[in-house]
This record gives sequence, C-alpha cells and structure tokens, in this order.
Amino acid sequence: MFDVSYSVAGALTGFVVGLTGVGGGALMTPILLLVFGVSPVTAIATDLWFAVITKVVGVRIHYRNRENIDWQVAKRLWMGSLPVAIAIAILVSYGGKIARMDWLAQAIGAAILITALGLWFSPLLMSFGSNFRLREPEQFKKLQPGLTVVAGGVLGLLVALTSVGAGALGSVALMYLYPLRMNPHRLVATDLVHAIPLAMVAGAGYLFAGMVDGKMLFALLVGSLPAVILGSLLASKLSSVWLKRSLAAVLLLVGVKVLL
Repeated sequence: MFDVSYSVAGALTGFVVGLTGVGGGALMTPILLLVFGVSPVTAIATDLWFAVITKVVGVRIHYRNRENIDWQVAKRLWMGSLPVAIAIAILVSYGGKIARMDWLAQAIGAAILITALGLWFSPLLMSFGSNFRLREPEQFKKLQPGLTVVAGGVLGLLVALTSVGAGALGSVALMYLYPLRMNPHRLVATDLVHAIPLAMVAGAGYLFAGMVDGKMLFALLVGSLPAVILGSLLASKLSSVWLKRSLAAVLLLVGVKVLL
C-alpha cells in the first residue's frame, strides 16, 4: 500500500540534497531506522537506490551550468571509491552475510556521527587546507591526487556498508583538498556527480540479493523528485552554510540515538 509518510520523508531529504548536495544517506537511513522501524539492511539497500535516482535529477539541474562540475576531481574520487564499492557489492550479491551483521546499526550510527562532525568542522578543515595550500603550494599539489583517491576509497567503504557519507563527507573532503578550487556551487555539483555512480555500484549488490524494498522506494521518490528539483534551483541563490550547520547538529543527535 502507498504510504504518504514515506513521500514526506523523501521530500524533506530531496530538498536538502538539491540545496546542499549532502544529507541523502545521512538523513534518509536514520529516518527509515528510527521513524519507520525498517531493518538496517533494507534501509541501506533502499536508500542507496533512492540516492541514485534523486541525485540524478539534482545533478541535471546543476549540469546546466557545465563549469560547475570538476570532472578531474570526480575521476580521482572514483578511482578510490568504485573499486571498494564493487568489492563489497560482490560480497553482498554472492552470499555475503551483511544482512545478519549485528553491528550494522552501530556502523550506521558511527558513520552518521562522523558525517555530523565533518559538516560542523568543515569551515575549520577548509581553513587548514587553504593555509597548507598557500604556505606550501608545490607540496600540496603533489599530494592532492593521491589523497583524493584515498578519500574516495574511504567514502566507497562507508557508502557500501552504511549508505552514509557520499555527499556529506565527500563535500568535507573536497573542501580540505581543494580549498581554492571549489566554490560552493562547484562543490555541490562535483560531489553529486561523484556520488551517483558510487551509490549505483554499492546498491547493485543489495539489488541482486533482493534486499531493496521497491514499494517503499517508489513512495520515497514521489516526494523526493519534485523537492530535489526545487532545492537544486534554489542552490545558486541561497547560502547553504546555515543549513549544513543545522543538519550537522541534527545528525549528531540522530547518530547518538542510532548507537543507543
């Protein structure tokens, strides 16, 4: 049966994703766990495909201004994230025991806490990155590609196991690694572009294992798709700093609740 409450949750999450490029898994997964009582593995599996479809629509809006997407940075992230996500997808689809992992909910809670802290301290991290970049430009440029690949690998692991982190932690990593290169709109667009294939690859294993709830996914998308379009259109007109700080505070509380 179609559940309107799922659509409301999808609309809230879609709007935040469109406006800031972050918060998809970090918001939707705990909502499914805490509000709707969905099992952790079903929440992860369904949220990954929710993120894929919602972010595809969002990135279409951002892609109208093509210089907003930094393809070189996205490719570096993919070099780290996709191989890790593929490995975990294979484990899940070919008999992995992830559905029976007792620590799965705790892993989600920990990932949400890391995301919250990353968002809250992102201005500080960006300041550190800027200082390093200006103080030792040659050394910083030399380290950038490798550190971006490593960051992608960490994101791939977190997203494939918990569905959390592709947008929020990805944006934090880019703020630190590319402090002078990333303006807010380029950051959102590049982060979205990286997150889509990552969520798709990570979600493939869960899909083949039959863990995705199709009816719930449909209801979520009914709410999220119009909302992500609205958020994406407003992204170039509004500052999202306040929203990210508010989101970080909410996620901090949510992460503690999931862990407890």
